[in-house]
Amino acid sequence: MVVAPSGAGKSSLVNALLQQDPAIVLSVSCTTRAPRPGEEHDKHYRFISVPEFQSLRSQGKLLEWAEVHGNFYGTPRDRIDESLANGRDVLLEIDWQGARQVRKHYPSVIDIFILPPSIETLEERLNQRGQDDPQVIARRMLAAGSEISHAPECQYVIINQDFSLALEQLVHIVSAARMRFPAQATRHSNLFSQLGIGRSSAS
Repeated sequence: MVVAPSGAGKSSLVNALLQQDPAIVLSVSCTTRAPRPGEEHDKHYRFISVPEFQSLRSQGKLLEWAEVHGNFYGTPRDRIDESLANGRDVLLEIDWQGARQVRKHYPSVIDIFILPPSIETLEERLNQRGQDDPQVIARRMLAAGSEISHAPECQYVIINQDFSLALEQLVHIVSAARMRFPAQATRHSNLFSQLGIGRSSAS
């Protein structure tokens, strides 16, 4: 999981990672907010209505959900479970509330928090993005301090001051995560079986 406050560069880093490593499956969240300029349905988000969201939630089809800045966000679990069963790496771009819920379902998840180099830089990036009106930006800035306070809940922290360096660090974390026992046992199940190694050895 990649967690960050708005404006920290989370989406830019995730998109760059996916370009470098197309084997990663991006979990596409659903949201009730309106699309921003350039966003596409079922690529950046699944844009749905509030009643549709409530229906998914009531049927237990969301891995996690949260209300953020007046809009609902959630992670449909169907594609995630299918990808994990096939040994694929799944990346969730998520907020801290959603991350807490995901950890309950997948305790071995790798979580990474993206920090801005300063609060001033965060506000500057939100303004430069040109996607939100001043009131929305002000609301995001008010929420940023609370969101950043949850960084200690993640295993890794990347400070996105230099984008190239931050991307390199993100790539290294993904590479290391792939070498963990459960991931290797899933990808190379035949080899592990031939060598007499059981998945219970991961504990």
